[in-house]
Amino acid sequence: MREGKVSELGLDGLEDDMIIENLNENKRILKSSNPKNLNADNLKKGWEIKKLSDVCAKITDGTHQTPQYFSEGVIFLSSKNVTSGKIDWDNIKYIDEKQHLEMHKRVAPKVGDILLAKNGTTGVAAKVNRDVIFDIYVSLALLRPLDGLLSDYLLHFLNSPLAKNQFNGRLKGIGVPNLHLEEIREVEIPLPPLPEQQRIVSILDECFAAIDKAKANAEQNLKNAKELFESYLQGVFENGNWEKVKLSELAKDITDGDHMPPPKSEEGYPFITISNINKQNRKIDFSDTFKVPKEYFEKLKENRKPKKGDVLYTVTGSYGIPVLIEDEFQFCFQRHIGLIRPKENVSSKWLFYWILSPQAFFQANDTATGTAQKTVSLTALRNFVLPNMTLKEQQTIVQKLDALSTETIKLESIYEQKIKDLEELKKSLLEKAFRGELKTEKVENM
Repeated sequence: MREGKVSELGLDGLEDDMIIENLNENKRILKSSNPKNLNADNLKKGWEIKKLSDVCAKITDGTHQTPQYFSEGVIFLSSKNVTSGKIDWDNIKYIDEKQHLEMHKRVAPKVGDILLAKNGTTGVAAKVNRDVIFDIYVSLALLRPLDGLLSDYLLHFLNSPLAKNQFNGRLKGIGVPNLHLEEIREVEIPLPPLPEQQRIVSILDECFAAIDKAKANAEQNLKNAKELFESYLQGVFENGNWEKVKLSELAKDITDGDHMPPPKSEEGYPFITISNINKQNRKIDFSDTFKVPKEYFEKLKENRKPKKGDVLYTVTGSYGIPVLIEDEFQFCFQRHIGLIRPKENVSSKWLFYWILSPQAFFQANDTATGTAQKTVSLTALRNFVLPNMTLKEQQTIVQKLDALSTETIKLESIYEQKIKDLEELKKSLLEKAFRGELKTEKVENM
C-alpha cells in the first residue's frame, strides 16, 4: 500500500483488527457531511453537474423476455449476480446460442461497462471485469461511460449515498420496486476533471481494500466466536460415561399446540407461530402475534399452556429451535411447536442447552419426515436419546455454558458493531468523495 493516502484520511491501522479504535479517534470521517443539495454553488472549482445520459454512450437494459435455461452455453446474468457490489460469476445461468444472438442485438456487454440492479434490490452497481461473452436480463441496466468519465468513478458514484438517494426518489411500482431507464438517465452526477477522477478512484480503491480486509477479519472473528461456543456445547455432552435415556423419561409431558385453527379476537391471549420465534436469539417476538379469546384459552389443556421452566421446540419447517420459557406469561401456540415440561430433577436450562447441541440436532435430522416441510413428530421427539445426569452435574454444566454464552454474545456484539461501523465508513468516504471533500491535493506518488 502506498504511503500517504490512507494516513491522509485518518485510516492508519485498517490492517489491524482493532480498526474501530482508529475509527472512534476519527469521528469526523464516520460523521456524514452536512446535507447539501447537489448544485453548482456547492461544488469545487472545475466540477460540473451532469445527467447520466450526458456522460454515458449507452444506458439500456437486458432482454424483457424470460429465457429458456440450459446446463451450459452462453452466460446469462440478472440482478441477483450483482447484489454484493461485484459480479458473481459462480452462480450463473446459461442460455443457448440462438437466444444469445437475438439478445446481443439489443446489448452486447463488454469490459468496463457498469451493470446496475434496477429491479428488486435496486441501486447496486458492479463493473464488468472479465472479457467474456454474456447476456443480461431486464433486471439489469447497462451503463457505458463516454471518454470523459472513468468507469471506476462511475461505479463508485452509483454505489454512493448521493446516487442511492436519487434512485430511491425515483423508484416506481408497488411491491417490487424498480428503476425505469428514463429515471436512471436523469440521475445527476458531480463530474470533476479526469485527473481528479483518477485521484478519487485511487484513494477509494486503496481505502476500500483496507476496509474490506478489516471487515473480513471481523467476520472471521465473529464466525470463530460462534464456533467456539458450538464446539464446547458439543464436547460437554459427549465427554462423560452417563447412562443414556429417552427424552420422555426426563419429561413430565411432551406435547404440541392445538391442531384446530384458533379463533381470533381483539383482546385475549397471544397465540404464537413459528414465525414469532427468532432463530438467532431463540426468543419469542410477541409484537406481531394475534390474540385468542379468553374462553378458548381457558378450555385448552394445561399441557398446552406454557409455564415458566418449559422448553418450546419447533417441530415443522425450521425445526430444532428451542425456546426456554423464563417468565410466567400466559400465551398459547400452534401445533408446529412442541412443548417439553421437564421433571423436577431436570434443569430446564440444561435441557435447553442439550437441545441446542449438535447431538440433538443430528437426531432431529435423522427422524424428520416429509418433503415440502419436514417435521419432527412427537414420537420421534420423545425418543431422542440424551445423557442422564444428576441435577448437580446439570447445574455445573449450565454454569459453565452460561458463562461462555455471555462471553460469546459480548464478542458477537463487538464484531457485529465493527462490521456495521466499517460499512458506515465506506458510505461516509463515498459521500465525501462526491462532494469534493477528500483531501487529494496532498497525496503523493499519483
